[in-house]
Amino acid sequence: MHMATTSKPKGKTLSSQASSAGGRPQQAVKFARRTSSGRIVSFSQDDDMDLSGEYSGQNDYINYTVVMPPTPDNQPAQPSSENKSDGTKSRLGSEEQHRSRQVGVREESFGSHGGAKMERGMSIMKSNNKSMLLRSQTGDFDHNRWLFETKGTYGVGNAYWSEGDNYGRDTELSMSDFLDKPWKPLTRKIKVPAAILSPYRILIMIRLIVLFFFLSWRVRNPNPDAKWLWGMSIVCEIWFAISWILDIFPKFNPINRSTDLAALRDKFEKPSPANPHGRSDLPGVDIFVSTADPEKEPPLVTSNTILSILAADYPVEKLSCYISDDGAAILTFEAMAEAVRFAEVWVPFCRKHDIELRNPDSYFNQKTDPTKNKKRPDFVKDRRWMKREYDEFKVRINGLPEAIRRRSKSINSMEMKKAKSLAREKNGGALPPEGVDVPKATWMADGTPWPGTWLIPTDDHKKGDHAGILQVMSKVPANDPVMGQPDEKKLDFTGVDVRIPMFAYVSREKRPGFDHNKKAGAMNSLVRASAILSNGPFILNLDCDHYFYNCQAIREGMCFMMDRGGDRVCYIQFPQRFEGIDPSDRYANHNTVFFDGSMRALDGLQGPVYVGTGCMFRRYALYGFLPPRANEYLGMFGSTKRRAPDFKVPLEDESETQSLTSHPDLNLPRKFGNSATFNESIAVAEYQGRPLADHKSVKNGRPPGALLLPRPPLDAPTVAEAIAVISCWYEDKTEWGDRIGWIYGSVTEDVVTGYRMHNRGWRSVYCVTKRDAFRGTAPINLTDRLHQVLRWATGSVEIFFSKNNAFLGSQRLKFLQRIAYLNVGIYPFTSFFLVTYCFLPALSLFTGTFIVQSLDITFLCYLLTITVTLTLISLLEIKWSGIGLEELWRNEQFWLIGGTSAHLAAVIQGLLKVTAGIEISFTLTSKSAGEDEDDAFADLYEVKWTSLFLMPLTILVINIVAIVIGCSRTLYSVIPEWGKLMGGMFFSFWVLSHLYPFVKGLLGRRGRVPTIVYVWSGLVAITVSLLWISITSENRGNLQV
Repeated sequence: MHMATTSKPKGKTLSSQASSAGGRPQQAVKFARRTSSGRIVSFSQDDDMDLSGEYSGQNDYINYTVVMPPTPDNQPAQPSSENKSDGTKSRLGSEEQHRSRQVGVREESFGSHGGAKMERGMSIMKSNNKSMLLRSQTGDFDHNRWLFETKGTYGVGNAYWSEGDNYGRDTELSMSDFLDKPWKPLTRKIKVPAAILSPYRILIMIRLIVLFFFLSWRVRNPNPDAKWLWGMSIVCEIWFAISWILDIFPKFNPINRSTDLAALRDKFEKPSPANPHGRSDLPGVDIFVSTADPEKEPPLVTSNTILSILAADYPVEKLSCYISDDGAAILTFEAMAEAVRFAEVWVPFCRKHDIELRNPDSYFNQKTDPTKNKKRPDFVKDRRWMKREYDEFKVRINGLPEAIRRRSKSINSMEMKKAKSLAREKNGGALPPEGVDVPKATWMADGTPWPGTWLIPTDDHKKGDHAGILQVMSKVPANDPVMGQPDEKKLDFTGVDVRIPMFAYVSREKRPGFDHNKKAGAMNSLVRASAILSNGPFILNLDCDHYFYNCQAIREGMCFMMDRGGDRVCYIQFPQRFEGIDPSDRYANHNTVFFDGSMRALDGLQGPVYVGTGCMFRRYALYGFLPPRANEYLGMFGSTKRRAPDFKVPLEDESETQSLTSHPDLNLPRKFGNSATFNESIAVAEYQGRPLADHKSVKNGRPPGALLLPRPPLDAPTVAEAIAVISCWYEDKTEWGDRIGWIYGSVTEDVVTGYRMHNRGWRSVYCVTKRDAFRGTAPINLTDRLHQVLRWATGSVEIFFSKNNAFLGSQRLKFLQRIAYLNVGIYPFTSFFLVTYCFLPALSLFTGTFIVQSLDITFLCYLLTITVTLTLISLLEIKWSGIGLEELWRNEQFWLIGGTSAHLAAVIQGLLKVTAGIEISFTLTSKSAGEDEDDAFADLYEVKWTSLFLMPLTILVINIVAIVIGCSRTLYSVIPEWGKLMGGMFFSFWVLSHLYPFVKGLLGRRGRVPTIVYVWSGLVAITVSLLWISITSENRGNLQV
């Protein structure tokens, strides 16, 4: 063992000498000893160590000198006559002053002729005798015995060094000189092994070439017997090839990432000269939760999400939570008040016992042993008490609707009596003929009218017409921990921090005649209100049903934001994980092919797309500003990269004469509104969001200790300013929704917002944690699932027909990233070709023809090669993404079901909006579970008829009828054409196998099929049969003539 240090000695070290011959790099690790004169003498055998391989280039971990301690067998050779007469002292101090690390050992130099002498507190060795420290057999110095007798150790890692003790009295060396830690990155990029990625890319290119030759062969070899069938199949196949290219090309460079939470704590939460008390130097985070309808988004679900946020493992004083209630419902307001009250005991309980799952409903319903890894003896008692408190909390939440109705009814009757009494006084003791009209208000618990939506809507108190509401339900926490005390009525929180983060309820003002822009408008209101109240430089947005499954998820994301180069990251997207999905995942609700495949691949380009929830934004990037550094990608395929020029703020007279060639997204935002407080907060948020400047390679950083000051408490003028910025008129004549904040104009505002950031040159990161960061719910009912897909596809069609089309992107967008965004806007149009292709097997069976003239060897070889390469590509994609074969097949099945139903309807709706200006409305996805409490998947079997079922049902019935007709005609024909029959039946069964989950969804539980399914199936079957009989009879008549 040796003593290691990264501190440079005052004298010249060996590492500062000339590099080795042949241009090899200098030796990275050298072993040396300090002499009495202070020089360092090398012990290394190879001064020309070659590190040109893995450790070549600049690396801050390996360039240091190892200094060996002066043990009895490692003493400087000193001529006794010269050195003793000189009386010179070594750099490490004189022999008499040199102490050992524990017992004050005094070492005297061993002369070359006089022998060695060492005085210790426990043993004295004379040099004229044979040393007892020599091994009896080998005669070597016994290091272990010397360490035992002196109670010393080699090196610094496990040695005792009293505080303030120097390495020799007359030296400036101390323990800190030997404990200098190298700079550590907070994240690491893990590339996919070349053994997987190289064959994956090669197979993609092989399949691309085979597709080109196959389509060329198909075009050059038409089917003269059925040119119309051949023509339709060619068009569909060409489109499918283009769609496959748009989907597979962005997957050329998938990567994985990992974070170092220990390094994050060392940098931001350990005592240092800039942070002597070890307070958190992490930036603030504002968490947004959005809800709109308490009937479809139950308050109990939202309350559990809020509780998991308030209990997150992040500095309490740096965390703030906001909920946006776009329906202004008093039920949500009072549920949040109950949640904050319950959080006062739930949050300290989680901290005391280090609870990982901090959603109380999920925690108390988990199947694992709750006592595992719990060391406190009072855990079982505390958990039992907390479970009882949570049950009472649920009763209060579920009883709120009835309590609000009773309270409002009682107060309204009292108000009616007062109004009648006053009317009698004014009318001489009798009621007026027209009666007394008192509005039936909804009342809060303090006896004041609710300013939001009333139970009986009226003017100024209904959805779309109500005042703005902002209520801070938990104040700004103190900067120092507040320790709890033992309490007989509650839990014993002695030594536990009982603070909870700030929480605010926000409902923006809504008035008739204003376009409130749905969820995007609500998010922008939260951005402005939070900038006034807390101004966290980072924003995490969650849906009301997505809770913290990993209490350290914020820290995981902060590693990327605070790492070197993190100032160029606009957002961190976490994968979406879902609970309550049926075990077979019938409708591909987990969507792992997208979240573990496509998104992971985009992380190797410019970053993943924003998918609406579980995303941590940089506030400064959300304001529409450009990144501090960016690149431009020129050429047809973006192969030429250059540094993007720095854009300057244009003068007032230059704003009208800007170059027409500049992209509009590259202009700087200017119109934020008339709030001076908000405008002043922009620069503060930008500065606080910078990485820590603790290394020379960190650009655009901030000094350590810059975020240690406490937040000022909120006052009335600040809250009044926050209410003003959520008014419905604030965005007039501003750039909110156009360049600033969430972008308006699409029902999928999330994708557009992320696209605009990438278009400015920002990068995003995909953060896949070992333990899922967040978990939520997804609709398992077929109708709800299709409506959800319909909304996503409709937004994609809107993107395609808007200025956010990737064809119009700037030069700062990477080529493959542009391809990915093109695919986002184009994929719904595949529905036209998919529906056509699903009818082709039935048409082939009806007419007795096929898409090719005959099933010759060329066609079968092409078909086999394309299928095999696609299978191999899928298997390799499974290897680097971690998805399963069953998940891949479920995704393929629902691609056809959604493509023939929701995607087709989305394209029609999008075309109607573009051509006729018909606005698109969508249904809010329900977050409530099924009504059957005994069956967690009862909603899966419920059949809710929708018009989206018509096209898949038609395809299903026609293909079944076609198989029956094709088999009958072939069996009873004089010259049966089995090849064409097998070809048509193969493709028909391919269609039917993809529609199998759709059939199960129609059957419901125990085969209870809705009547409309029988009616529609019968109509389609009869129509097809009559049409086929008519066509065949005409053909026979023509043949007889």
